[in-house]
Amino acid sequence: MKTITQLKKRLAVPQTSWQLCLLAAIGGFASALLVVLFIFTIEGIQLFFLPEKDDYNSISALSRFQLPIMGAVVILLFAWLTGYKYIRSGIPFVLHRLKVANGVMPFRNTVNQFIGSAAALAAGFSVGREGPAVHLGAACSSYIANKLNLPYNAIRSLSACGIAAGIAACFNTPIAAVLFVMEVILREYKVHIFIPVMIAALVGSMTTSHIFGVSHEFGHFTAITLNIDHYLVLALLGMVLGVLAFIFNRNLILVIKHSARFHLVPRILTAALITGSLGYALPYAMGTDLSAINFSLQNSLELQLLLGLLVAKVLMTIFALGLGIPGGVIGPILGIGAIAGTCGSVVASYFIGGNISASDFALMGMAGFMAATLNAPLAALLCVVEMSNQIEIIVPAMIVITSACVFSGQFFGNRSIFILQLEIQGLPYRQPPIEKFLQRIGVIGVMDERITLLRQVDDKTIATALSKQKPQDNVIHQIKRPDETTQFVFYQQSMTDIDAKPTLTKHTLIPLSSQSTLTEAYLLLMKKRTGGVYIYQDNPDEIMGIITFDYISAYLLKGKTN
Repeated sequence: MKTITQLKKRLAVPQTSWQLCLLAAIGGFASALLVVLFIFTIEGIQLFFLPEKDDYNSISALSRFQLPIMGAVVILLFAWLTGYKYIRSGIPFVLHRLKVANGVMPFRNTVNQFIGSAAALAAGFSVGREGPAVHLGAACSSYIANKLNLPYNAIRSLSACGIAAGIAACFNTPIAAVLFVMEVILREYKVHIFIPVMIAALVGSMTTSHIFGVSHEFGHFTAITLNIDHYLVLALLGMVLGVLAFIFNRNLILVIKHSARFHLVPRILTAALITGSLGYALPYAMGTDLSAINFSLQNSLELQLLLGLLVAKVLMTIFALGLGIPGGVIGPILGIGAIAGTCGSVVASYFIGGNISASDFALMGMAGFMAATLNAPLAALLCVVEMSNQIEIIVPAMIVITSACVFSGQFFGNRSIFILQLEIQGLPYRQPPIEKFLQRIGVIGVMDERITLLRQVDDKTIATALSKQKPQDNVIHQIKRPDETTQFVFYQQSMTDIDAKPTLTKHTLIPLSSQSTLTEAYLLLMKKRTGGVYIYQDNPDEIMGIITFDYISAYLLKGKTN
């Protein structure tokens, strides 16, 4: 018991530790296994009616129309079983839970995410696997941490580790997964979190590489042939991608906003009808990204056909995600970006002499569109570098990414689609700076355990104890109430004048779980700006230590615990 308590105290302090790294590896492995099971579920369902995964062109047009409707029925069935109360899922919901619940995911939301997303992806909806992978990874790691009753700051860190492992397991891109967590999810860079996140991403990538092999699904991209003569065209391509990202984000948010007044059933069925209708005519627009990318890279495709595929893919994605189909947005974003880049290569070939590689421009489109849509330039850059296995892509990709992000943000005010979704859905994701600062440290790691505990004594005994009190000790009076509950009173001596006698004040301590952070303690004490809280493990009648408001004030001023 003492060893476990010491472990929790170590994890409560915002410092790099081997304990947190070990838990990150365990949580990353478990999260990766859950994502692997998720991928096997999708592919297993698809192989019932497709010769190979995502090959929707091989089935009849009528089957392509019916398939999304069947998937919608499955999604609605499980939503109905949970009373439509646990349908929120995906990256925006994870961002929200990180702020309001330290990354702990409700179990029923996780079940709906697994089953609903598997049905959606197998049925050909234009949603991605990474959204469910993020949700499942966060849920798995935070579940392990919560079962161990770890401090909330450690649970939040391990939830971030699970997210990194989930993304790395999905795309086999551990570096991009780390940057995505730090840039998009946590939106801060702290070494004590960065290292465990890196370990979890590495474990997640190694797990799926061992099962599925080390090759990327995007490994078919040829070596790039871009040079300095193409840089002006790439900058123009980035601007076009920035405009496209703004159009995509704005219309997705409009669909979410205006469809919120309707019940989930008509929304899901409408999304199925739109997907089925577009899939009837353009089968390569169905699914997440691979079929659309592979089709767009075929030789001798007319620009009109590519533009039609681009429009269909954008509409499918906007209506699927906007109307509530469970799934991620990054997969479709990569597909849309690749198609847009391929269109750019066709247009560029009319104005530039020599061969223009559609594969090169597809990669540029993926990087620029992802960066502008998510407002995550570094994660987008590392994503295409890892997926293409080409370090030479960095300079041209940076040109496209910077022009896309600057043009989209400067002239259109575009922001991350995740932040826009959180705002339109009314999910809190911001915290005051003080609360965010205090959230990094758990109370069990900094509580004052130097206590002189008095039980059921009179005022004279208390006065005697105070007179004999050591400077570093805290005199606590334990009072048993008539209703059998326990109350702890803290006696504090203070000097108001040098020549005057010490003033004795007493404060009734507020109970606070040992899992809590300094944020919870601050919120309990900020109104009176005095007194303190007492920390308990499992039983509120047993005190482990105290934290006073004076200590929190000193921590805010100094930025350290001692």
